[in-house]
Amino acid sequence: MKMGVKNCPKPAGMLAILFTLAVLIQSSYGRIHHHRFVVKSSSYTRLCSTKKILTVNGKFPGPTLKASRGDSLIIQFHNKAEYNITLHWHGVRQPRNPWSDGAEYVNQCPIRPGEKFTYKVQLTTEEGTMWWHAHSGWARATVHGMIIVYPEPGTGYPFPKPYAEVPIILGSGGKRMRWTYQEMQIRLEENQYCLMLTLSMDNLVICIHAPNKHGERYLLRIVSAIMDENVFFSIAHHKFTLVGTDGFYTRPFQTDYIMITPGQSMDVLLEADQPSSRLYYMAARAYSSAFGAGFDKTTTTGILQYGRASDHSSSTVFPRLPPYNSTRASTEFSRRLRSLASREHPIDVPLKVDTHLFFTVSVNLIDCRGSSCKGPFGKRFSASLNNVSFVQPSVDILQAYYHHIRGVFEGNFPRNPPVKFDYTGKNLPDNLLTSDFGTRALVLEYNASIELILQGTNVLASDNHPIHLHGYGFYVVGWGFGNFDPEKDPLGYNLVDPPQETTVGIPNNGWVAIRFRADNPGVWLLHCHLERHQSWGMSTIIVVKNGDTAQTRLLPPPHDLPSC
Repeated sequence: MKMGVKNCPKPAGMLAILFTLAVLIQSSYGRIHHHRFVVKSSSYTRLCSTKKILTVNGKFPGPTLKASRGDSLIIQFHNKAEYNITLHWHGVRQPRNPWSDGAEYVNQCPIRPGEKFTYKVQLTTEEGTMWWHAHSGWARATVHGMIIVYPEPGTGYPFPKPYAEVPIILGSGGKRMRWTYQEMQIRLEENQYCLMLTLSMDNLVICIHAPNKHGERYLLRIVSAIMDENVFFSIAHHKFTLVGTDGFYTRPFQTDYIMITPGQSMDVLLEADQPSSRLYYMAARAYSSAFGAGFDKTTTTGILQYGRASDHSSSTVFPRLPPYNSTRASTEFSRRLRSLASREHPIDVPLKVDTHLFFTVSVNLIDCRGSSCKGPFGKRFSASLNNVSFVQPSVDILQAYYHHIRGVFEGNFPRNPPVKFDYTGKNLPDNLLTSDFGTRALVLEYNASIELILQGTNVLASDNHPIHLHGYGFYVVGWGFGNFDPEKDPLGYNLVDPPQETTVGIPNNGWVAIRFRADNPGVWLLHCHLERHQSWGMSTIIVVKNGDTAQTRLLPPPHDLPSC
């Protein structure tokens, strides 16, 4: 038997009210930008070899999305590849709309080959540089691009206006870590600016072609799409002024280098104030904090060039990068991060906390099925949060939560370590090497004030873990080395202007304290952004319950949501 709804004429007054409401909603969220993404396999040549890689619209990296604060983006996505895939909008809160957050089997089932899905990306307070990437397996290695969010029309940057901007994506490709790039042509103040790429081994050439504009200021928009390595990045004889991270403004400070983790984005001002007759190397080098772990020892280089190549001598200058194992350099950079915390860009740090959480972050081992593996002790690697390795379900968790489907996940993720031990000690007992497995979520009340301690451990090996929380920006109120001390360490918290981020690096054998307000209902992923660690299970799910009003409740699912 079919059921229908009889169409009845609506009063003119009701139509006027609905029309007014629609206009108010659209105006309050700014402009709507429409894009079409087609993912497919394309031939790509690098290092004298050609191979098939996944691309979006035939580009690697993919298209840059540009919008203003408060705008929304509608992305019509068509999967023409031979693999399942989803897309994540890294750093975008997606208020009440985790349906478009894109974590595979968390927020949606994958988009299968030949299928389509429309992502709705709602910007709110984000402003600066972010990025989008695939969230299926290891596909983000080539399926990624930049998101640039400008200030609202009629407002400006909280720093001097740059003459031009240079988008730079650090990525992993070919046989070693490589530069990837966005080509742009920008015309500002009737002067031509160009970004050129020379595909000659490691050489990336940025050409600043601006006659009579020596001394101008450029905004470098930097994204780390690297799969498994934190890096130091610098340009010879040029100082950086850091002005933003992860779509949030920072208190500006000068530095000779940045240390950026996979998943992070940074906005950096560069003064073009050096003699134009020379060529200046820019370089990135891996920061390896994990004892005994392999890492990419190469130094990736590019060239910063003023004007035409014929105007230069053969003299080149190389930057002084920190040593690959310099925890001191990493620490000195991170210690200087502060929120801008201005009247135009206020912060709202939870000063009183009603929910305390403590997660250990560990690399583990598990027995192999059948013959022994090539890992330590003939086992294979796993990874965990609070000794739970995340198991990906076959039905996405958001649909299971929304439709009350049983058997997909459990809501009993531990709020504290199941076993307390000397987390960063040496010679830890072997029984700590093995983790439990499960699809377990942590359930939080709406609008709870959260403090989460992320404690690195020396189980198997310590490392610097970049942890990313979907659906939220958080305040990094404290961090340190060794085991977190709940009596002493909170006394040193920064509750005045802590940096606001969406991805934070836990120091090697150390801890990070973050705070946020659980005001975005839905199902959200928390995970390490080192791809190997996430694939080993270093993830968990945070479920935030609905609030009491219609404006604080999860939106209904879209009509074209992929099925599992």
